[in-house]
Order: sequence, then C-alpha cells, then structure tokens
Amino acid sequence: MAPTSRSTIATNQQSGHPQSLGPVTAGVPRKFPRAGAARVRAAKHRQATKTGVAETATPSEQFSFNLKPVDIARYLNRFVIGQTEAKKVLSVALCDHFQHVRLSLAGDVAPFYQKQNVLLLGPTGVGKTHLIRSAAELIGVPFVKGDATKFSETGYVGSDVDDLVRDLVRRAGGNAQRAEHGIIYLDEVDKLATREPGVGRDVSGRGVQTNLLKLMEDGDVPLVSPNDVTGQMQAAVSAMRGGGASSTDTINTRHILFVVSGAFSGIDALIRRRLMATERAAKVGRLSLDAILAQAGTADLMAYGLEPEFVGRLPVRVACHGLDTTDLFNVLRKSESSLIHQYRRSFAAYGIRLEFRDDGLQRLAELASSENTGARGLMTICERVFRDFKFRLPSSRVKRLVITREAVDKPQAVLARSLHRS
Repeated sequence: MAPTSRSTIATNQQSGHPQSLGPVTAGVPRKFPRAGAARVRAAKHRQATKTGVAETATPSEQFSFNLKPVDIARYLNRFVIGQTEAKKVLSVALCDHFQHVRLSLAGDVAPFYQKQNVLLLGPTGVGKTHLIRSAAELIGVPFVKGDATKFSETGYVGSDVDDLVRDLVRRAGGNAQRAEHGIIYLDEVDKLATREPGVGRDVSGRGVQTNLLKLMEDGDVPLVSPNDVTGQMQAAVSAMRGGGASSTDTINTRHILFVVSGAFSGIDALIRRRLMATERAAKVGRLSLDAILAQAGTADLMAYGLEPEFVGRLPVRVACHGLDTTDLFNVLRKSESSLIHQYRRSFAAYGIRLEFRDDGLQRLAELASSENTGARGLMTICERVFRDFKFRLPSSRVKRLVITREAVDKPQAVLARSLHRS
C-alpha cells in the first residue's frame, strides 16, 4: 500500500480537525519584511528636519525645541503688524516654557519652576488672537481657543473649563501626550471680573476663575467628562466587563501653556487713579490709552474684579497698542494674512483680476480707523465697498477691477463705468 501523503491526509480530514488545513507553518516565510519601511524612514526624516517642536505619538520619541525668541518674533512679523513689545514678551515666554518642557522630558526637571502663563491686554481687533495662533503654528503644538463667557462653574448650565483640555486632545488627534505640550488661549477673560457684588452665587465669574486655577498650574483632567452621556455609558460597560469601576485616563496640564486676553474696558480709569496718587495729575492726564495700559499692575487687575489667585497664575503681562491708520494700511499691504488676498481669491473665482492701488488701500485704512474696532474694521469697510462689485461683476464681461481711492469713495460710479466699458 502506497504511503499516504501529508496533503492527502489533510484533505480527507473533516472540517474542524487540526490537520484539515495542513501544517500551520506551511508557506509562511521565516522573516516578515517591514511593511512601509520607506515611508517610515521618510516620515522620520521629515520630522527630524522640521523647525520648532517635533512631537509624535509614542512616549519613546523625543520632544525637541530649537527656536530662539528672535526666530518667533521674526515669524510673527509676517502676519501681525506692530505690537513689537507684545511679540518680544510672548516670544521670550514661549521659548522659556518649551525649553523647560524639553529639559523636563529629557530628565532635567526644575524642582521649583513657575509656569509663565501670559495675560494680553488691549482693545479689540489689535491681533491678540492672531499672535497666539501664529506662534502655535510655528512651534507645531496643538492650539485651542475658547471664550471665557461660555463657561460656568461645574454643575451649572454652560461648559466646564476642563472641556478646554479635552478640546486640546481632540486637536491633537486623540494623542494625549502631544496635547500635554499644547497652548490654550482663553479670550474675553475680563468678562469673568466681578466688580460689583450681586445677589446669589456667581457661577460664571469667580467660580470659573477658581476652576481655572488647577488647570493653569498642575492638574489632572479626565479625558472623558463624568457628566457626558457617552462617558457614563463607557463607565457602565467597563463596570459590567471588569466587575468594578476602572480608573479613567487623564491628561496632565503641567506643560500646557495658558494665554488669556481681554479688552478690559474701563481699567484705564483705575490705573489713572492709582498713578495720580503718586504723580502729578497733569502728567498722568497727558498719557495716552496705550501708555496707561502698559502700566497695568496686579492691584489694577484685582480692583477690576479678578481674583488674586487667578492674577498670580499670570506672571507674564503685556499690553497691545491700538492700531492707527498707518498700522491698518500696513495690515492691508504687508501682512501675509491680509484681507485683500481673500478678496482677490473671491473675484478670481469668476475670472476677474482684482488690483489694489496704494491710494485705495490708504482710503480703506482711513475709513476702518474711524470704526474704532482695530483690524476688524477693515472687514466692515471692505464689505460695504465691495458689496455691489461682488454682486454685479460676476455676471458681466468685466475681467479686471482696479481699486483706487475713487473706487472706495464712489463705488457706484466706478461700477457703472466698468459695466459700461464692458
């Protein structure tokens, strides 16, 4: 009787028998090739050559920071006009903070390091948000912006301040380690001030300031909110499977930099009153609003209604100056994020080439300055000037529009002339 081969035995076995599929190692290579090895090497090369911070998902890979304050300030100059002092202060604070983060992760921990959270004061539309967002993009860390007015004390209607940290994790693609090196920017913080005692409990001012204290220094925030329905369902499923409650993953805020800002309307009167107690009234009266805001101190912020503990968590403070006509002209002409680029793209979508003359930009800046809303006034004026152009020209044969001073002052006449020529 001829010997039965192994493959025949495997074929004759019933389904489910250990030998029904043949030897489990048959045809398996002794060594697997690394899938996507070229892509992995290319990604590591790109990460190693990137300026600023290089961060990845795994704890074993290093956090690096190689920028200097002048590098950050020079980059900010491309997008934000003016604010020289704010750029200098912010650049130094960012470098100090992220150098500390780099050394700490390398094992060189500073035992008594005080985090340099930043407070930006200044009127609306001067570029406070743009400064922080541009710096975060340069450094390469996750960035979250929130308005202080939407938060309330835990347990009341409104968002919880811990949601800021959870938003940072979402911006980091769910990577909690990368989020731990991010920047949280909280605007409208002056709205948390409680200058006049009210009836009942203050759940959106003093309570929010108190809840922010733990985040701004060193606190642990659950990645899933305990009040979230999804979080409750996950906890219930975990309890059913494990037979008990499991510890929730958290993110630590030790290396998260907090930057807060606000217009602080009316604080100049408090500062003037304090200065008049030590200096001549005539000298103080001659000071501009920008010069007054530059002298804002801890006592002034406390008199405005911020809690002493909250002010103490913001050691770095700088005032942003208002924008005059020259600044607004430079915003239009020199900034890489100028509004005129947006309008050029809008008209180009219809095959219309939009050109700007300097006298037209100057007139736009003059009108925007009268709005007293900083760079936001440029959008208000441009929307009014270009309204009819954007409505009529896409349906016409006009292929070129030049914005001069006359086009800004008399848009209807220039539009009619352009349509007549086409």
